[in-house]
Amino acid sequence: MVYELKTKENDNSVIEFIGGVESPKKREDAYKLLDIFTETTGFKAKMWGTSIIGFGSYHYKYESGHEGDAPLVGFSPRKAKISLYFATGDTKSEELLKEFGKHTAGKACVYINKVADIDEDVLKALINQSVMFLKETYPNQ
Repeated sequence: MVYELKTKENDNSVIEFIGGVESPKKREDAYKLLDIFTETTGFKAKMWGTSIIGFGSYHYKYESGHEGDAPLVGFSPRKAKISLYFATGDTKSEELLKEFGKHTAGKACVYINKVADIDEDVLKALINQSVMFLKETYPNQ
C-alpha cells in the first residue's frame, strides 16, 4: 500500500488562510512570520495541506522506502501555539535554538506562543540553516 501524504502543496490562498486565523494577535504574528520567511528564503509562500504555510520544497526518500515532498521550512498559526517547521536531525539548528528565546521543541517542529518571545535574527539563522542543511542532504532537487 502506498502511503498518501495529507500535507501536499496546493493553490489555496495563504492570505485567506491567515485572514481566517481567529486570534487577532496570532493573525498579526502570522503576517510577520510570512514576511520573515519570505524575505529570508526568497520563496513564495504556499499552502501545504489545510494549515501549513511552506516555503520552497524538497523531495525526500528514507531507507524504509517512504518518500514524498515537503516544504524546506514553514509555519502554522495553530490555536494553542505557533508551529515552526525546520529540518530535523540538524545539530547546528539545535545550537541556534539555545539562543532562540521562549519555545518548546517537538520532533519536527518548534513551538512558540508569539513572535515577541523569540529573537528574530536567530529565527532567520534557523531558516537559512534549515534550507542549507536540506539542500546538502537532498542535493538533487
